[in-house]
Amino acid sequence: MNRKDTVRRFVDETVNAGRDELVDELFTPALRDWVRDWFGAFRSSFPDMDMQLLELVGDGDTVVGRFACSATHLGEWRGHAPSGRRFENCAEVYFFSFDGPRIADVWGIEDTLERFRQLALEPGEI
Repeated sequence: MNRKDTVRRFVDETVNAGRDELVDELFTPALRDWVRDWFGAFRSSFPDMDMQLLELVGDGDTVVGRFACSATHLGEWRGHAPSGRRFENCAEVYFFSFDGPRIADVWGIEDTLERFRQLALEPGEI
């Protein structure tokens, strides 16, 4: 499996389909707990989270993805009680660094202010 396919699989099967057991296969041991915490916390706030892959670029040991994230606010998020409101197509960009066939590091930026705006929530401290 090439590195772009690994990122696709992570997004399609782990993020969108909730198959957390694949984290062991797709990530290095040093990163697995962090990934589970990262997506577990977000998924508890937004259980219907859907990330659409818009673009993937690979260069050496790095794959960069551009995504559009949509979800409904059904759990506490950043100190805000569930609102039941939905955000749509919030921009995200992630850099995935690999060690062999597994993802070894993730760095990203998300349009969190747009999420707050669409959810009609006060951002407070971000």
